[in-house]
Amino acid sequence: MIGDSESFEEALLEIKKTPPDLVLVDIQLEGDKDGIDLALELDKRKIPFLYLTSQTDPDTIERVKNTNPLGYIVKPFTEAGLRSNIDVAWHNYLQLREEFLVFNSEGQTYKVNQEDILYLKAFDNYCYVATVDHTYLVPKTLKFTSETLNPKYFVKTHRSCLVNIRKVSAILTKKVVVNNEKLPLSASHREHLKQLLNS
Repeated sequence: MIGDSESFEEALLEIKKTPPDLVLVDIQLEGDKDGIDLALELDKRKIPFLYLTSQTDPDTIERVKNTNPLGYIVKPFTEAGLRSNIDVAWHNYLQLREEFLVFNSEGQTYKVNQEDILYLKAFDNYCYVATVDHTYLVPKTLKFTSETLNPKYFVKTHRSCLVNIRKVSAILTKKVVVNNEKLPLSASHREHLKQLLNS
């Protein structure tokens, strides 16, 4: 445990000094800003948190909906109940946390959220990694670069192409459309891709 803080400002200072794995946020804090304001900052920093509060009024709940807590624990609670809630929330967080692809491109190392990747495409012994904002040329083969991708979401559409099925908008006869770009789709991969999209 890193410690506790009574105000929004004090909590942010502590978080900057020693980034925590998990924060328990009381909605009532000293000062002008409350725990929901702190939660919005935690969301920006991608730090997981749970609310601990006695407040269940509609206005508070509406504000809470604009944040992404792992849980909402209402006071009073027992120590055993609190521990159980934290254990379950942390387990779920570990299951769902972001997955990244780390690679080198043009002398720089990049860490890209796998969810943001549109597709990977072979280019000789290199490959392209495409996101909405940028296309990176990686000095490794498609096979090597794609080894750490989550196979639940990344599937081959052609021997030279791998797509993120979450980004597919259409399947044509010999093409798959990702972010308005038409990518190669071979007959041998077409049915499998359709089944994945339907499921």
